[in-house]
Formats: sequence, structure tokens, C-alpha cells
Amino acid sequence: MLYLLTILLGSTDHSLFKSIYIFLISFISNTFSAISGGGAGLLQLPALILSGFPYYQALASHKLATLALGIGGSLRNYKSLRNDTNVAWHILIFGIPGVILGSYIVEFISEKYLYLILGIISILFAFYSYLKPYLGLSSGNSKLNLVHKIQFVIFIFLIGILNGSISSGTGLLVTVLLIKSFEMDFLRAISLTFFTVGIFWNFIGAVFLTKIGSVPSDILILLIIGSFTGGFFGAHLSKSNGNTLIKKTFTTVCILVGISLLIKSIRMFFIN
Repeated sequence: MLYLLTILLGSTDHSLFKSIYIFLISFISNTFSAISGGGAGLLQLPALILSGFPYYQALASHKLATLALGIGGSLRNYKSLRNDTNVAWHILIFGIPGVILGSYIVEFISEKYLYLILGIISILFAFYSYLKPYLGLSSGNSKLNLVHKIQFVIFIFLIGILNGSISSGTGLLVTVLLIKSFEMDFLRAISLTFFTVGIFWNFIGAVFLTKIGSVPSDILILLIIGSFTGGFFGAHLSKSNGNTLIKKTFTTVCILVGISLLIKSIRMFFIN
């Protein structure tokens, strides 16, 4: 439904209506993303592409805008980050090189295969969350042994590559990885995802992507305002309503992200 709304609204050439539409799309998508821990690209990135922006330019704009989402979400939940600084450093140290690599190879990767794989993973995460009723509802302090630490940083590096190249859904992957690896609850994992992925990963990715093409400043301002306010509002809702709301929203967003990515992949297979 949201994808169809994007197509309908994106077809208009009216500048004022187009500006309002882009702001609303940004606000709504980032509100849901702030609650679920990712998925802003479900609506925001397609909206930019359907508005006529080239893929790499749209991706760079999206990343700069979700930087504001990360700041907005982190400001609301900054207290949740105090005990996880060591995990945050691992995500930054091993994830940022992956983001840089992904930003460099994005021009040479066939997007349809990445969309297909990430779409299937997102849907599987949704089913997994649904089948595990207590997943992410309580917080523990699991300590990783050396083997599990190596596995964790490898996954972080690979997710970083996906973040630098296609962006959509990678925040959800990091959120799930944190919950499974460290027994975090959703609120704690999402706070850490916003701080590391939302701010630092997206900023680094945007910097390297802007070397491919310029970013339109007028659209960027609307996206940043919508992302920041949506991120703060979504973080407020998640903190006020607890992990149950977050889990339900996470499952829903995973399904929508997965379906959206599968549709993109299938269309590319038939077009090409």
C-alpha cells in the first residue's frame, strides 16, 4: 500500500505538492524505522527514485537524511547506550570498512541479486520474530567467546558492505544480530543501531556516494527535517510503549521491506 502510494504521488510534477509529499514520506518512513530499528529505505528510497533521481544520487540523499534519523533516535534514547560502548566500537571499527567497500563497488554489483537475497532474509526475520514470541522482549548481558566475537565482526563487515551498496534493510539486520548475539531487548538494540549505523555508517556511505554525483540541496533539507522529526517521534513512541510495540512493528516492517525488495528484484530480472 505504501509502495503504491509512493508511485501515485511520485507521478505529479507540482513542485509544492511534491515537496509536501517528500517530507511526509520521509517523516512516516523514519517514524516506523525508529520504532522497528530499520527499514526507512522501504519508502524513502523508492520515493526519491520514482521522483526522477538517479539511483546513486537517491541513495546518497537517503543516507544523508537517515543520518538525521540516527541523531533524532539517539537523542531520545541516549541513556540506553551507556553500557554498550564496547559493542558500539566493534560495530564502527569492523562495519565502516565494509560500508566504504560497498560504496565503491555499488557501481559494479548487480542490484537485482542483492535485492533478492536481502528481501528473502528480511521475510525470514519476520517469520523468525513471529515464531519466537519472547525474542527481544527482555534484556540480558551475554558475553561472547573468541569464536562468537569473530563471527559477530564478520557479520558486521558483511552487513556494512550491504549498507554501502543498497542500504535498504541493513539496520534491521544489525538490530537482529545484536539481539541474538548479546541477548539485548529491542529498545537497547535499536538505540545502538541508530547510534552506529544511523549516524556513522550512513555518514561515511553518503560521503563516498556523493563522489559519484551531487545531491539536490532543496530535497535534502526536506528529507533531513522529515528524518529527524520522524526519528525523534518514533523513538519517543517506542520508549513510551515498550518492547511489545517495537517487536510488532519490527515484524511488520521486515515483511514490508522484504516484499518491496523482492518486487524490485523481480522487476529487474524481467526488465533486463
